Amino acid sequence: MCGIVGYIGTQAASGVLLEGLQHLEYRGYDSAGIATLWEGKLHCVRAKGKLKNLRQKLENQEIPSRIGIGHTRWATHGKPEEHNAHPHLDMLERVAVVQNGIIENYRELKQELERKGYQFHSETDTEVIPNLIADLLNQMQTNGELNQYSSPLTEAVRRAVHCLEGAFAIAVLCREYPDELVMARQQAPLVIGFGQGEFFCASDVPPILPHTTAVVMLENGEIATLTPLGVSLSSFSGDRLTRYPHILKGNRMAADKQGFRHYMLKEIHEQPAIVRDCLASYLSPTWQDQTDSSSPIKLDLPDALLTDLQQVQILACGTSWHASLVGKYLLEQLAEIPTVVHYASEYRYAPTPLMPHTLTIGVTQSGETADTLAALEMEQKRRSQKSVEFHPRMLGITNYSESTLGHLVPHLITTPAGIEVGVAATKTFTAQLMAFYCLALDLAHHRQTLTPERMNAIINGLYQLPTQIEQILNIQGTAIEELSHSFLETQDFIFLGRGINFPVALEGALKLKEISYIHAEGYPAGEMKHGPIALLDAKVPVVTIAMPGSVYEKVLSNAQEAKARDAQLIGVTSVNAQTADIFDAVLTVPPVDEILSPILTTIPLQLLAYHIAAIRGLDVDQPRNLAKSVTVE
Repeated sequence: MCGIVGYIGTQAASGVLLEGLQHLEYRGYDSAGIATLWEGKLHCVRAKGKLKNLRQKLENQEIPSRIGIGHTRWATHGKPEEHNAHPHLDMLERVAVVQNGIIENYRELKQELERKGYQFHSETDTEVIPNLIADLLNQMQTNGELNQYSSPLTEAVRRAVHCLEGAFAIAVLCREYPDELVMARQQAPLVIGFGQGEFFCASDVPPILPHTTAVVMLENGEIATLTPLGVSLSSFSGDRLTRYPHILKGNRMAADKQGFRHYMLKEIHEQPAIVRDCLASYLSPTWQDQTDSSSPIKLDLPDALLTDLQQVQILACGTSWHASLVGKYLLEQLAEIPTVVHYASEYRYAPTPLMPHTLTIGVTQSGETADTLAALEMEQKRRSQKSVEFHPRMLGITNYSESTLGHLVPHLITTPAGIEVGVAATKTFTAQLMAFYCLALDLAHHRQTLTPERMNAIINGLYQLPTQIEQILNIQGTAIEELSHSFLETQDFIFLGRGINFPVALEGALKLKEISYIHAEGYPAGEMKHGPIALLDAKVPVVTIAMPGSVYEKVLSNAQEAKARDAQLIGVTSVNAQTADIFDAVLTVPPVDEILSPILTTIPLQLLAYHIAAIRGLDVDQPRNLAKSVTVE
């Protein structure tokens, strides 16, 4: 993985491709490259590191090609070196390929091609694809088949994909077919953009949006052939397909940093606006107060999806898994529905026994997380084969309605967070929490599990959150930055939370380790004495989330245990809490109902992680080894 771009049209392809790759930088990468086709020759330029290195290599190469493909790579097979960067060419430099995904049977294919005399120069799985396509073209020529097809290259790609096992998306050029760019998709996303006399392809829409908003999302098992005259679609089996472009709504473009040092800091500061947008999207403007018998929520989910539920199961990965743990607490405490949360990557290989009348929710900010999509697809298939009470009820929570998730499940809650450039999720996590709050309240209204007074109190509390987040950012930002200087040499952190704030402790630890490379672990506060307490000494800071409520005194007791082991104690607590004598440093948040507290307690932890990484001089927006959208298993 990580990102594909392609172009055919009237402009110089290299400039369009470089601009497109720049719009994919947010996904993370360790090398980049482009291939263009001019005067019967493929011109391939690759570079290790950032795009500026590739741009420098291209400065003295003015090739007026009007067709090309490009790629940003995160290493999966082979080290992040130039010879492993994409595009990859076949042995005779006839075919160029960029790929996102993993070819699981590449070793067998490589051995078979080597027996035929093909030579390989990289450690990647991708290099087998151009050699395989070249070999298939040779076979077609030998058998006199080339004239049987309007596009022999498309047919060779079709035959090639039947040999490939795994999840992949590819874009292909061939020097013998200078007016064709062929794409194929199996699981990994691909988008086609329709311009005026020009066509684009990419792994995501940001590279396309500067040129057009008319797009077609390639589906699994489909091939597209782009020529100067148009786009033709077909299935892997060879059937012709007809699909019309749709116009993307909203702004998927990444804004500039707007004066902030990093995108991550800008996105942290965008969260008050994101919460306001969530409230505007999810709450009914006509709902009055506890005297109103209608639902305060407007998620536009059908009654059949929510009626007579006996269980909710949630499938997610990473930060989305942490948001789902908060969602579990909300669904159980507000709507009184038993809820389980699974790592999607684990659920696929150890699915639980089926329960009737179950709502399955897939949570992925990109809508493209491979493990989550595969787990949802598996769940759909196995439930569809059962009696009606086991039939699938599927819901997705994602930032992108036009994603693969949006096509896989029939119902969506779309989070209005806008594009998130920083690899470490911040505003999308908060938006996912807001989606779970409103889903839980909608179900609580359906099931009549909350009194009108309690419903009204929570709704009013939600409306206070944007202002309260602004208060944290305005008051705590500088103090947290100053505190961060205390941890220049720190190598380990412990985060503690209980109840609804235990997932926030997990998320705080994840944010810190993602961008500062400090080892950090989140634990339930009550579990500290069952092992983690052995790690504590004066060199290990302990961040404790201690919000007034049902577990407040218990958390303070756990904090005292850490302090007795000389740990530096940092408290995230309410501004009016009487805890100053316990903590060495206090990160305060405004007073808030305990059930709403995760929205607020998350903010100081995001700021803490950001400032620790920033003062260490690290790449906050693109931390090493991480990709924004994990499209391989």
